[in-house]
Amino acid sequence: MHTYKDLDSFEYWSITDKDQFSISVIKGLVMDAVRKANSGHPGGAMSSADFIYLLFKDYLKFNPKDPDWFDRDRFILSGGHMSMLQYSILHFTGLMKLSELKKFRQLGSLTPGHPEVEIPGVECTTGPLGQGFAMGVGMALAEAYLSEIISNEDEGLVDHFTYVLATDGDLQESVALGAAAIAGHLGLNKLVVYYDANDAQISGKVSRSDSVNYATVFDGLGWNVQEIDGHDHAAMHFAIETAKVMDKPSIIIGNTIMAKGAANMEADHNTHGAPLPQDEIDLTKQSLGLPDKKFYVPAEVIEHFSHRFSDLIKESKDWKEKYKKFSDSAELKDLIASTITGKIVSEFEIPDFNAGDMLATRKAFGAVLDSIAGNFPQLVGGSADLEPSNYTGNFAKTFGDFKKTNKSGRNIPFGVREFPMAAIMNGMALHGGIIPFGGTFLVFSDYERPALRLAAIQKVRVIHEFTHDSFYVGEDGPTHQPVEHIMSLRAIPDFKVYRPADAKETAACMKLAIKDKTTPSALLLTRQGVPILEAAQKLTDANVSKGAYVVLDCKGNPEIILLATGSEVSLAVEVANKLERKKVRVISMPCWEIFNLQSDEYKKELIPERGNLKVSIEAGITNGWEKYIGRNGLAIGIDHFGSSAPAVDLATKFGFTADQVINKIETYLKELL
Repeated sequence: MHTYKDLDSFEYWSITDKDQFSISVIKGLVMDAVRKANSGHPGGAMSSADFIYLLFKDYLKFNPKDPDWFDRDRFILSGGHMSMLQYSILHFTGLMKLSELKKFRQLGSLTPGHPEVEIPGVECTTGPLGQGFAMGVGMALAEAYLSEIISNEDEGLVDHFTYVLATDGDLQESVALGAAAIAGHLGLNKLVVYYDANDAQISGKVSRSDSVNYATVFDGLGWNVQEIDGHDHAAMHFAIETAKVMDKPSIIIGNTIMAKGAANMEADHNTHGAPLPQDEIDLTKQSLGLPDKKFYVPAEVIEHFSHRFSDLIKESKDWKEKYKKFSDSAELKDLIASTITGKIVSEFEIPDFNAGDMLATRKAFGAVLDSIAGNFPQLVGGSADLEPSNYTGNFAKTFGDFKKTNKSGRNIPFGVREFPMAAIMNGMALHGGIIPFGGTFLVFSDYERPALRLAAIQKVRVIHEFTHDSFYVGEDGPTHQPVEHIMSLRAIPDFKVYRPADAKETAACMKLAIKDKTTPSALLLTRQGVPILEAAQKLTDANVSKGAYVVLDCKGNPEIILLATGSEVSLAVEVANKLERKKVRVISMPCWEIFNLQSDEYKKELIPERGNLKVSIEAGITNGWEKYIGRNGLAIGIDHFGSSAPAVDLATKFGFTADQVINKIETYLKELL
């Protein structure tokens, strides 16, 4: 075995010996960084080092000078706890300075505990297990769609692979297998997953909690399955090359040894989530042929690793010339601008909604989607098996399902898989060129919440359509009637929650969601019909862009201010019209998050701090409204679960008729006096 003492003759070593020594250097970096931070996960990083090194060195298509090159291969470390492995390989690529590795897990570094998308060379934020896998499915789906539509008779502009490094923990999370089922069904052949099967988890052997035969499972899900020795480089090369020519997604099950190379702690599950003892590190470095030096990276290793760099840079340059040629094409110019460039090049063609008509906002969403979709090829999505209820069915009929035989289809039939759907949408958005949307009932946003949170953390543009937004769901009963969900979604930082009052507000909210490049959005929509307000669409657009605005006003200073969202805005208007002896202002608040960004002057003008009673009306829990109504305000809502009954009966039971609201206000005023 060659050691650092033999570097003078490095050029004469075999490729295998050079690779093995380079991998040892990576393991040294992992051990040193985790030890210095006194925090991290070295064991899995050491068992997976062979794969990531060979993938980046010999196969991954990327530009070391331009990590954002659009047609690059995507690599996702789904087991984000092994972050030092990714940071080490990024150092090899030249995208990460050695000084950053020395600051692993420290404040302000580019080497946080789990990979974050803001870091050059990192495709997505991972750590919550299983979601990286699902985001990889989303990226592969986006690639397949764009590859199909941005092409001519001779060639295309999008042609790359998505690689995922997954762990035991990833596959134990149901979101991964749900996404895998979708990937197999859709035939995403440019998706390659490497499963590091090291039989070790934090608590011990995997066999303590899991006996699944994943080879059988993935075969049943429609994947190409290969099982290899994850430390055998020849087997690794063969597996990757085989995966790249398959007509289905591929999983490579690499049977590996936890903390491979450790002097005394190989296969020890205690290496999963804790630094190796310093004496163990010293002995391990000795056995790996490394010097007693921290953060050791010899120039010879970097030179060997970078043998493809000139070819990769040239490939990127050639692609840019092809991109220019395609962009100059009259046929493809707008399409490329809308997708790869990410511009909004088309006008929003919004249907005419007639004031006074009754229309459920879910139906309005469907009408808006149908109206604008033809001009927005980047708008791709579907429903979790609720097309008739979410009103995405016309979109599906018009643009077709995405499937093995039609990868230009824009409707994705996700099936009853809310969490995988939301995570896949994040991957689609992160890939670029796509604005994904997904529909389900609001009550099922609970299933999606981890992905919603990760969307906000990553600042991705995804649009969630949540219909059946209150107890007005009716006969389906409390299991299907969201109560706490509106406030729960508002609690997520950097996440916009829209609850439009009518069809016109729905259209305005949809426009804002599409235009917002750095924020996920949720549209909370009614099952039942609600009256369309008087304001023209242009005025509604301007008002909604402020997050809250006056729908109905009085002369002079208001005595009562009614603040409402969604279906309760029309109720507030009815209440105001019946309170003839009071000066009443009605405010629609379709988006708290946008309103909170407005100037203090506007906020105080809209909702004066003194001289009035503020009343909130919303068919959900009242917690949170105190921010706007103050300590002495009146919050009208539902702080309990619903019941199974027709919606009109529930409205009466829960106090959501105009007369009942007026009675509550008048009683409260008497109590204050």
